[in-house]
Amino acid sequence: MEAAGKSVCVTGAGGFIASWLVKLLLSRGQYVVRGTVRDPGASKNAHLKALEGAGERLQLLKTDLLDYNSVSSAIAGCEGVFHVASPVPSSRSSNPEVEVIGPAVTGTTNVLKACYEAKVRRVVVVSSVAAVLSNPNWPKGKPFDEDCWSDEEYCKKNEDWYYLSKTLAEREAFAYAAKTGLDVVTFCPALVLGPLMQPTINSSSKILFNYFKDRETVENRLRNIVDVRDVADALLLLYEKPEASGRYICSSPPIKVSDMINILKNLYPTYPYPKNFEEVEEVSVYSFEKLQKLGWTFRPVEETLRGSVESYKAFGFLN
Repeated sequence: MEAAGKSVCVTGAGGFIASWLVKLLLSRGQYVVRGTVRDPGASKNAHLKALEGAGERLQLLKTDLLDYNSVSSAIAGCEGVFHVASPVPSSRSSNPEVEVIGPAVTGTTNVLKACYEAKVRRVVVVSSVAAVLSNPNWPKGKPFDEDCWSDEEYCKKNEDWYYLSKTLAEREAFAYAAKTGLDVVTFCPALVLGPLMQPTINSSSKILFNYFKDRETVENRLRNIVDVRDVADALLLLYEKPEASGRYICSSPPIKVSDMINILKNLYPTYPYPKNFEEVEEVSVYSFEKLQKLGWTFRPVEETLRGSVESYKAFGFLN
């Protein structure tokens, strides 16, 4: 099974971001990819096996991220790890500690410990702007940058359990790195959209998909969008560039929902778009200069929206 090449592990390989990362790694030719999934034989992972190079250089491993031995056997022998998997609650959680926070932190801790034991060269941990933006003390009007962390008590007060889980897991990653010397880089993407590879609509894509549901009024908030293909490029950049260190925000310039809808109307005039836009006061703007300085670039939002919609049509989610 193992072809000659550098072995890297991608956790949660069947997910939206991880699928594109696996595709990119395989396309490079030099990487042998181990992908952790819950069930390697499941139809929802078939798209990975169909990728070019998968037959020779992709191994899907049944892995439980909450079981250290399971994680350790997946990572042993790898020189790099991309920790992408994390629980995303589909609705308000009835037991956030068990459903969201515990798994996010324990999964991350298990991955880091396994990486340290396996003498992995670098771990790239996918966090989120959720670990950045929920901070009432950040100066109003100042773009959020890598120095800003979500306030844990504020997250608890607002019952933002996903924000809290990402914040705790990312902080744990840096604490573990400081303690052991493990090379850890973290990555905080904004709203990730773009074409689906997996046959289900993931939580970030649902935000766009819901604009096609003939809603009367939506909030005209600022959306900080990043294309999933550009996210995959960024993750590989953070792994391959020796000078990459610390955390990196990944976004593109913000766009109002009304402007997004106008782009979609021009591309696809027949769908039932929202009719009214309710103005909201919002200051979620991010600085992504640090990532750009490494050489990262992003595609136009029109290309992202077109890619998203074409994939929704291809999977039968839209006519």
